[in-house]
Amino acid sequence: MSALSDRAGVDLPIDTAWLSVPAGVLLAGAVLLFAPLPGDAAAMLAITAFCISLWVGTPVPPWLTGLVGIGLIGARFSTDLALYGFAMPATWLILVGILIGEATRRSGLAVLVERGVLSAMPARATDDAVAAYRYLLGAFSAIAVGFVLLVPSALVRVLILGPILVSAGGRFAERRARVGLFLGPLFVTFYGGAGVLTGSLPNIIITGITESAAGVSIGWVEWLVWMGPVMTVGRSLAVVAVAYLLYRPTDADALDADAGVPDAAADGDERRMLAFLLVGVAVWATDSVHGLHPLYGALVVAVLAFLPRVGVVELDAVGDADFSIAFFLGAIFAIAEGLGRTAFTDIAAGAALSAVPADAPLPLVLAAVAVVSVAVTFVMEGLAATSVITPVLVSFATDAGVPLLPVAMIEAVSLVAYVFPYQSAVLVAILSLDMVDPRELIRMTAACSVVTLLVLIPVQIGVFTVAF
Repeated sequence: MSALSDRAGVDLPIDTAWLSVPAGVLLAGAVLLFAPLPGDAAAMLAITAFCISLWVGTPVPPWLTGLVGIGLIGARFSTDLALYGFAMPATWLILVGILIGEATRRSGLAVLVERGVLSAMPARATDDAVAAYRYLLGAFSAIAVGFVLLVPSALVRVLILGPILVSAGGRFAERRARVGLFLGPLFVTFYGGAGVLTGSLPNIIITGITESAAGVSIGWVEWLVWMGPVMTVGRSLAVVAVAYLLYRPTDADALDADAGVPDAAADGDERRMLAFLLVGVAVWATDSVHGLHPLYGALVVAVLAFLPRVGVVELDAVGDADFSIAFFLGAIFAIAEGLGRTAFTDIAAGAALSAVPADAPLPLVLAAVAVVSVAVTFVMEGLAATSVITPVLVSFATDAGVPLLPVAMIEAVSLVAYVFPYQSAVLVAILSLDMVDPRELIRMTAACSVVTLLVLIPVQIGVFTVAF
């Protein structure tokens, strides 16, 4: 069996996963032979299709597929393009975030936060797994929403909260409850970021491009007023509901009999780690003043956490961190850049938007923006898709005479409606915490995306239609 199947405890023949290799070859060949695209664009799309097939089927770990993709891009195009992803700040933010996650886990900060939540647990929840799950899911999700307002990086929020949720989930005997308590708050802090300008990197990229390309500036408060009620509050409640329905315990007695409120650490490392994180939060929250990428806030936290005599972990703890995700990230950013350089994304977005009549009503235009944005995320990582598709949508909205504010905001929400892990570096980071397998993650992402696309986005479009 493959490693992924073994970890999930599901017996799947390894041949099933390996079928994705010939499928990927056939798909890539079909693109090269039949896609009505220029030669370079067709070649880049073929490489993308092959890698996507392997990332979905997972016959080998995602990082190994990433290495294959980097090699193919370098051989067909250039070494510069193949290694493009390793120069991206987002790649290094994730790698430094892994160090922060390791330091957070070792420092005992998870115990500190867990103590606060468990100390307030209602008496009924101490011996009823369903009641305990309901309380913990709600409490940690509320904390996750608070993180959205404080930390302008979904990835960093996930890496901070992940170890805490793994620790808290240990009180449940059923795996499904541990998975739900892990995924629910993480999806709240990830998906709920769409409603806060600084809560999601795509939001920041989109507003930067709209200001530079069209002279339209969208403020923090303005974004929160328009998007916060539906896309932070409403979306967070929807995620909690999905996590409860999919993963609540089936046995009310399925609690660890020895579970209780963990003892406080005696050395104070967890409080120092919290102080280091707050320093990072201060750097992230003041980015409008200094203009530094969130990477630098993460660097400050990592340096403080590992600094001898000051930090909370020994330097050799770096050896326990898994950085293989770097090859996956390098591949997806190289693919995104390659699709942009070969004009594939412009061609695809232009073709899709050309079907929208020039005098179409605002709801139809916004629906088309949502469809195109979601479609683009299937061929490139979401953060990279933001920088590629936003100029196209800005140009389209300007030419069509459509208000740019709702177009930008609907794009931001749609670009965070994922199904597969390869679509987002944040989802890959969630997998890297080794708590869930890809199928469990896909089940959650698919359910949340269906609710977003069929319920929340129509509600948000309705708000814009009334206002504009």
